[in-house]
Amino acid sequence: MDLNKTKINGIPSILWGKPSDKIIIVAHGSHSSKIDDCIWVLAEEAIAKGYQVLSFDLPQHGERVYETDFIMPDECVRELQAIYSFVANQNKKISIFGCSMGAYFELLAFADMKIECAWFLSPVTDMLRIIHNLMEYCHITEKEFQEKVMVENDIEPLYFPYYRYVQSHPINSWCHKTFILRGEKDTLCEYDYVKTFANKFGCELTEQKDGEHWFHTESELEFFRKWLRKRLS
Repeated sequence: MDLNKTKINGIPSILWGKPSDKIIIVAHGSHSSKIDDCIWVLAEEAIAKGYQVLSFDLPQHGERVYETDFIMPDECVRELQAIYSFVANQNKKISIFGCSMGAYFELLAFADMKIECAWFLSPVTDMLRIIHNLMEYCHITEKEFQEKVMVENDIEPLYFPYYRYVQSHPINSWCHKTFILRGEKDTLCEYDYVKTFANKFGCELTEQKDGEHWFHTESELEFFRKWLRKRLS
């Protein structure tokens, strides 16, 4: 498989496969990178269907772990839109793939863009719900959160400006053809919230029995591969 490392606007990126008139922009999840196992699977299946795949490292991930500023959604949105512009200038048909928080950033970045299709794996469709769950886990009120600004914990740090951004940027529109896969036992992105999103925006939702949020086992990745194969066109 052709795999070419490059930089787009200074962002470490990989182009998977040979040049094509159709391409998939990938946004990975938290504690991951542009070469996550699920991205390898996506690239193998998508290239077989004539796609090229473009993945990149989000701030503080992969080749960018040296960055110290707290990752903010607006920065990730700007980077995704820069990647989109780079690809659009080459007159390619653009689709997207997002995993976990990467899917959330794509929902923010691409709601009004021209997108052929979207595939989401364990997507964060309601970031506010996740933050509220973490606040409950940390036993803090919104007032205490505001006063502390940063709340460390053993799951994900909480940052009040991030919380305010999420509050002021709800996902109110999504008109793209979208396929969603989640694990039945995903406790981070709860079924009811993902199902509500899928129903609201007409997405196909599939669950893997006994699957969890992080698709990494052999059986999870094989299920993901077969799911993709049927939905890539």
